[in-house]
Amino acid sequence: MERDTESVDHRGGILWLTGLSGAGKSTLATLLDRRLSAAGWRTAVLDGDELRRNLCRDLSYSPADRAENIRRAGCVAHLFAGARMVAIAAFISPYQADRDLIRALNPAAFHEIHIATALAECERRDPKGLYRRARDGLIADFTGISAPYEPPLRPELRVETEGRTPESCVEELAAYAETAFRAPVK
Repeated sequence: MERDTESVDHRGGILWLTGLSGAGKSTLATLLDRRLSAAGWRTAVLDGDELRRNLCRDLSYSPADRAENIRRAGCVAHLFAGARMVAIAAFISPYQADRDLIRALNPAAFHEIHIATALAECERRDPKGLYRRARDGLIADFTGISAPYEPPLRPELRVETEGRTPESCVEELAAYAETAFRAPVK
């Protein structure tokens, strides 16, 4: 795909969007990618659902397999960051320890973004009907219901989604990316 704009001079890095299912991670990642890409940024979206269907299809939802899923995703995100791209990673990534391990690969590149949406709002949205199925006992180990979600202890950015449009959330994310990754003018 050709871009109409010149490439923006920016550092590589990772915007790791974490939050409950239905929080808006994938929606915001896609919209942010479109916005930054249209402005000349080199970006890539890594989506939890997409990686589960492909790279991680051999994994279950056990704690050990969840950790391996995040490890694989984090390694891929760091490859993009090393290529001077901004990887926009959208993963529930429920455990702080797993996110910390990904950060440890290159702390300067990793930016933890909490897509903060209350459980009740995620259940109200429930785009895939997963919360209903989990509450009915049809899905075991569902994050936020029968499996834990550990909110980030010190995220670089916390994006509150309730009562806001996706566009206003993307505005906040884009401003953060500009500050975090834009190379200084020489």
